[in-house]
Amino acid sequence: MAKENKKGNITVIILFVILIAILGGIAYLLYTAANNDINGINQDNKEYTLVIEKQDFEYEIGQKLKAAGIVINDALWSNWMTSNYPDFEYINGEYKLTADMSYEEIAEKLKNPDLSHKTVKVAIPEGFNVFEIAKTLEKNGVCSKNDFLEACKSRDGYDYDFLSTVPDNKLIGYELEGFLFPATYDLPQNCEAKEVVNEMLKAFDARYTEDMDKFCKEHNMTLYELLTLASVVQEEALTNDSAANIASVFMNRLEKGSKLQSDVTYFYAKTLRDDYGLSQETYDAYYTYRCDGLPAGPISNSGEDIINATINYPKTKYLYFFSDLKQEFHFAETYEEFMQLQEKYPWKEE
Repeated sequence: MAKENKKGNITVIILFVILIAILGGIAYLLYTAANNDINGINQDNKEYTLVIEKQDFEYEIGQKLKAAGIVINDALWSNWMTSNYPDFEYINGEYKLTADMSYEEIAEKLKNPDLSHKTVKVAIPEGFNVFEIAKTLEKNGVCSKNDFLEACKSRDGYDYDFLSTVPDNKLIGYELEGFLFPATYDLPQNCEAKEVVNEMLKAFDARYTEDMDKFCKEHNMTLYELLTLASVVQEEALTNDSAANIASVFMNRLEKGSKLQSDVTYFYAKTLRDDYGLSQETYDAYYTYRCDGLPAGPISNSGEDIINATINYPKTKYLYFFSDLKQEFHFAETYEEFMQLQEKYPWKEE
């Protein structure tokens, strides 16, 4: 009986030793794998571009690295970073990494993005058109001018109800012109142009009011036509004070069926044709000495003050206006009165 117990104890001991050896082997393999991963030893050269956005948390970055095969375990990476770079700040951007990089090399790489997504403040003034906005964005490294213009050509891909007011008209140069709300934006550098456009449309959506709808219903206009009218007022007005009376002139001309005959539409039409290759037909559809009523679409992006001045224009009989050399506006009901005012208030250099 004692011999059997002795044999049983020896068997248990042997099994225990074997178990310890197995666990030790596993631990050694895990340690070796972790150590190799940390030091970039015996790893493949798999390539991956890590994109860090402003909303990413530290643990999400570890998960991205794990999913891409750059590190073998996101917790191992996070713990290593906590121990070795406790105050590390991740910078928005794109980073080209390979799986054979050590954690030290990855951490140092993450200090300098290959493509920055740093957030920059970009001011879009009231009255800027799509071309001016595009140049400003490119200057600030947000996106290329051409990408932005391409993203503004069509309303497709943007989910805002107000865009349904844009007519199906092949003569419209840029369908989103007029909806690109002027404001100061915090935008990431080197981002998709459509993301920037969406931010501007979102800003307009936040300022879309019942008063706009009310004006459109009362004057049998669409929102797109209101913004088109406001854009012409925006470009003609030197101050917000003059905007309301200028809007009154244009509303009176529209009601009489007269051409708007606004000089500022010439410059926009010319830019479309001469600088961006649009047709003569498009030029004619925007130049209000040639087309009837409103131009085919907005010629700039109006701020709230101009839109409100247009909506609340005074009821007058004005049909003519001009600004003199002191940049003061004068309004007239008849052409004769208009000519008399121009003689009284010089409006161009002799």
